[in-house]
Amino acid sequence: MVLSTGNTAWMLVSTIMVLLMTIPGIAFFYGGLSKRKNVLNTMFLSLIAFSIASLIWILYGYQLSFSSSTLLGFIGIPENLLMEGIGVNSLTDTIPTYVFAGFELTFAALTATIVSGSIVGRMKTKSWIIFTILWVSLVYIPVCHWIWGGGWLMNMGAIDFAGGVAVEVNSGFSALALALILGKRKDTSLLPHNLGYSILGAGFLWFGWMGFNGGSALAANGLAGSAILVSNTAAAAAMIAWVILDTINVGKPTVLGAITGAVAGLVAITPAAGFVGLSGSIVIGIVASLISYYAIYNLKTRFGYDDALDVFGVHGLSGVWGLIATGLFASPAINGVAGLFYGNPGQLTIQIIAVVATAIYTFAVSLIIAKALDITIGLRVEDNEEITGLDTALHEESGYRL
Repeated sequence: MVLSTGNTAWMLVSTIMVLLMTIPGIAFFYGGLSKRKNVLNTMFLSLIAFSIASLIWILYGYQLSFSSSTLLGFIGIPENLLMEGIGVNSLTDTIPTYVFAGFELTFAALTATIVSGSIVGRMKTKSWIIFTILWVSLVYIPVCHWIWGGGWLMNMGAIDFAGGVAVEVNSGFSALALALILGKRKDTSLLPHNLGYSILGAGFLWFGWMGFNGGSALAANGLAGSAILVSNTAAAAAMIAWVILDTINVGKPTVLGAITGAVAGLVAITPAAGFVGLSGSIVIGIVASLISYYAIYNLKTRFGYDDALDVFGVHGLSGVWGLIATGLFASPAINGVAGLFYGNPGQLTIQIIAVVATAIYTFAVSLIIAKALDITIGLRVEDNEEITGLDTALHEESGYRL
């Protein structure tokens, strides 16, 4: 392999763009959606999860995920820890290994922060910290290895360009498991205290997602450009679809609906971004809004789970759709892989296996971790702390001093 300075520059930029998705993207997006009394705690959950995942990735996460050796396709066999043995001149494809590892670090850290949206307003700080450590180690790292690090899903032929398996389905089904063990909030209404924050956060997410998906080409080339274009198209189509749904159902468009739709579209196009064309991306975006809209306003009510900021409904289910849609719309003209609509029904079958396996494993292990913590140290804050607000009760701070 020969170092490409152009590819390296693009990957450095992409890494910084993905960093912006979490700090400040997720923090502002979730913080604005929370109640005023919990805004700082909601942002803190994202910040501390990002930091924990970042440290774990350097200590052992990268080696377990991307080791050249694998234990039955389930987890990597690390040759060293703390990234020992990797030098500044080591290469992965045409970019420095440090750059590749840093790019993948942002994915691990972002995924952990996404999960925090399900627990807003009711989880102990120490419980969230311990959950994050265990979850990154036992859930994110193995699943990342399965699909990207030479694991069994990758070897089976499952395709996931930028994180449908490792990020979206992983975070969505984990969030559902955690929410079920944690139980409902005393006030389950979603009354965003500052939609301006959420719009700002959505803007950072939309911007950063171009590096998230475009950077997954690992090169400054036409595939990266295609991934960015279809990602933006899917987000736009999904936002418009959600606005139409809101207008039909509540009589007027809502800003909350518009930004939620955009995120659902970005989630769904994530696994498909490097495999589908523009026409497929429009369908993927529109259907993502239909699925997530139904999940939030029907499934959530019907089954009674309290996924506070709809991580399961948006990331989990739109992620499922995105992976299946990749098996439908993948065009060999884009990246050499054909889906069902291009004469390869087997790819759809493989994608469905990837969805089912990831959802079951992620949900089950997250449920076990959450239940074990609930039994030992407890997950929930005290009732009076929840009523008072976690900014005051857990941090003795206030987001606003007017």
